[in-house]
Amino acid sequence: MKKWIMAIVSTALITVSLPAYANAQQVYVALGDSIAAGQTPYRQIDQGYTDLIAGELARNGQLALFSKDLAFPGFTAEQVLESIQSDEAQDLVKQATLITISAGANDLLRIVNANPDQGTLAYQQLQADFSLNQARKSIDTLLQELQQLAPQAEIYLVGYYFAYPHVAEFQKRGTEKELNRLNQILEQTAEKYGANFVSVEDRMNTELKAYVPNPADVHPVQEGYRQIANSFFDEYNSNLRVEPFEMPQPNPLTFEEIQAAGEQQTDEQPDQREDQASTLSTNGLALAHFIPYS
Repeated sequence: MKKWIMAIVSTALITVSLPAYANAQQVYVALGDSIAAGQTPYRQIDQGYTDLIAGELARNGQLALFSKDLAFPGFTAEQVLESIQSDEAQDLVKQATLITISAGANDLLRIVNANPDQGTLAYQQLQADFSLNQARKSIDTLLQELQQLAPQAEIYLVGYYFAYPHVAEFQKRGTEKELNRLNQILEQTAEKYGANFVSVEDRMNTELKAYVPNPADVHPVQEGYRQIANSFFDEYNSNLRVEPFEMPQPNPLTFEEIQAAGEQQTDEQPDQREDQASTLSTNGLALAHFIPYS
């Protein structure tokens, strides 16, 4: 059974109260998988699209609080659903006025056999059908529960880009079809519950190999996350945009570094942890990550 360690590190925004502004009313809670958490193509964690959204809102005086405590690398749609069912998580979600969700890709990609050396992809159609149906059911239930927990929140389901841009062209067709089906499920479920769907393909496809540079990994670099964040703003408010000069300096941490930081935080007194978080934070803001280990 997976266990989780929380580490306080300095790569992004999280659960942070900002000075009160007249229009700073958004309480932003990010849910989801490694894309929501900000995983890099090299098994590290840095600022992802959720952090960039929060940063842009903060720069424009529109952010009261941001949390991605409920974004976990490796989560399936069912696990994203389960993540909001604890009392602590529900207390957080109930405050939300803005929620983004990245869920469903792991349901599909875990059954895809990708061989980066040969540039091939393989999967079983029955497994794909089953996995996508399970994702659909979980996302449907997730939106039902979010409507009950946070009826005041604007909800955005964030779609996915094609995760294997480096494979041979003829190898892409089947898996691309299944990822398109996943995006259709997300869009249709969002429409069913009055939520918003964010398509990221138009922006990501402009330089997909550059944004997802590691043939052995499906995660984007920071510029890819900027494209995803701006895809969100295309739907949310087209007057907002994360510009290249606004991007934070990369500060990736390995899972091992995050785990060690979590163990150090656990051993320290509360006042020591508070002092360290203040010292480490970027622009006065700190990030909590949960990292799985066996």
